[in-house]
Amino acid sequence: MSKEKKYRKKKKLGHYPFISVIFSMTLALFILGLFALLITTTTSLTKVIQQNVEMQVYLKSNLSEPQQLRISKSLASKEYILNEENIESIRFISKKEAAEKFIEETGEDFMQFLGDNPLKDAYIVKISPEYHSSQKMEEVQKDIENLNGVFEVIYTNNMVQSINENITKISIVLLSISILLFIVISILINNTIKLALFSQRFLIRSMQLVGATKGFIRKPFIYRSILHGIISSIIAAGLLFGLLTYGSQKLEGLAELQNQKMLLIIFSGLIITGVFIACFSTYRAMQKYMAMSLDELY
Repeated sequence: MSKEKKYRKKKKLGHYPFISVIFSMTLALFILGLFALLITTTTSLTKVIQQNVEMQVYLKSNLSEPQQLRISKSLASKEYILNEENIESIRFISKKEAAEKFIEETGEDFMQFLGDNPLKDAYIVKISPEYHSSQKMEEVQKDIENLNGVFEVIYTNNMVQSINENITKISIVLLSISILLFIVISILINNTIKLALFSQRFLIRSMQLVGATKGFIRKPFIYRSILHGIISSIIAAGLLFGLLTYGSQKLEGLAELQNQKMLLIIFSGLIITGVFIACFSTYRAMQKYMAMSLDELY
């Protein structure tokens, strides 16, 4: 009697071996989420690098404090100066402070030989990412040099060019891999569900023979696929969160690169993606099995 009940339970419409489906979907969604985390971390790191592109604005000698303050206000009013919360866009370094830093780094007191401090007061200004192209950086340099009291403006042109080129290359590579990865994962989940539904093909045909509509037959399978998609997505999101927490403890600075809003979007996106692919794959597999002839089912 117990064997008969077990057999009937296995043959219930919409019920099929789901462990392999959940495992495959969880693995696929975990890889997809892991790559999404890589993209967001790379984007955050890129933003940090862009926020630290600086120009050194050296002032003429013997400027008074009001003159220095006027230059600071003029710089702050420029649209190409980075304007971000919690970031110091304009920083003043006196020639005394610069000399002390030089002596600390090199261990040589050059003022003992020269008898004077030849360094100049300077402002270190951060440039907005919109102006990081070579042409715009040159325009910014010339504009600052035209300010009254400015002696010279210096920035590392090669570094700016290298940053722009690498960001472009990385963006293209990540976009290409993302598209390829999504296609591969979709195919993997689709094939897994198709194989899982293979055991139900004769039951589907039996339901058709007794006059059940396609919608009636599909309904329990679609509901089941939604459940599997949600379960797999939650497990994948949990694994990603655990991995991210562990990585933040082991890698210094990783936590600062994480955006809580983006993490929420990624985890929500995993659930939506898991449910969508599971439902779509189940629907296609059902259409295929319902359209097969009896000979093809064998």
